[in-house]
Amino acid sequence: MSNAETPRADCTACTHRNTILAAGRCEPGDRCLIAHSGRQIERFLRMNPEFAVGCLQDAFWERRAIAVRYAPVEAVRTLAHDTDEAVRRAVVTRRPPHELRAIIDDSDREVRITVASRLPPTRLYVMLDDSDYLVRQHVAQRIPHGSLSRLVKDEDREVRKEVARRLPSFVLSRMAGDEDPEVRAIAAARMLPDDATRMLDDPDWRVRLGAVERAPLDAIRASVGDEDQDVREQARSRLNDMRTKDTT
Repeated sequence: MSNAETPRADCTACTHRNTILAAGRCEPGDRCLIAHSGRQIERFLRMNPEFAVGCLQDAFWERRAIAVRYAPVEAVRTLAHDTDEAVRRAVVTRRPPHELRAIIDDSDREVRITVASRLPPTRLYVMLDDSDYLVRQHVAQRIPHGSLSRLVKDEDREVRKEVARRLPSFVLSRMAGDEDPEVRAIAAARMLPDDATRMLDDPDWRVRLGAVERAPLDAIRASVGDEDQDVREQARSRLNDMRTKDTT
C-alpha cells in the first residue's frame, strides 16, 4: 500500500494525542489505535499492550480480534461468544486447551478447526462426528492411532486420505476396498507387503504403483508387463536393484 493509500486517523479527535502521541508511543499512519487498519492497530498494541483490555468491547471487529492477542487470558474469556468469528478464533488461540471442550460446537468452521488444532489429542474424539469434513480432517491429523479407525469409513475422501496416511501398516488392509483410488493408493504404498500383493490387480494404476513399491519382489514379477508405464518401470527398478545386490 502506498503512502497515499495508508489510512491515517485524525489525531485531533484522539484522546491519546497529549499522552501516547506526545511520548512517541504511536505514529500516525504506522502505529495507531483508532485507525481502521489492522496493521496499525497491531503495531500500536504490540508497543502498548496495556490498552488491549479497553478494546475488547470495541465496535470494530478487527480491533477486538487484535486486542485478544495482548489482553490477559481472564479478560478474553468474555469474548468466547463474540458475534464475529475472527474474534472467536483469536479467543481459542489464547484460552488453555482444557477449556476448549465448551467451544467444539461453534457455528464457524474455522473456529472449530482452531479448536481441533489445540485440543489435547486424547480429547479429540469429541470432534470425530463434526459436520464439516475439514474439521474432521484436522482431527484425523492429530488424534491417537487407536481412534483413527472410527474415520476409516468417513463420507469424505479427504478425511479418509488422511486416515490412510496415519493408520499403522498392519491395519491398512481395512482400506483396500475404499471406493476412491487415491485413498487406496495411499494405503497400498504403506501396507504390509503381503497385503500390498493383493492390490497389484487394482483397476487404478496409482494403486498398483503403490502396491509395487511395497509388495514382495516375487509378487511383482508379473507387473513388468503392466499396462501402465510407471508401474512397469517401478517393477523393473525394484527387480534390477535386487539383481544388483545379488551380484555384489
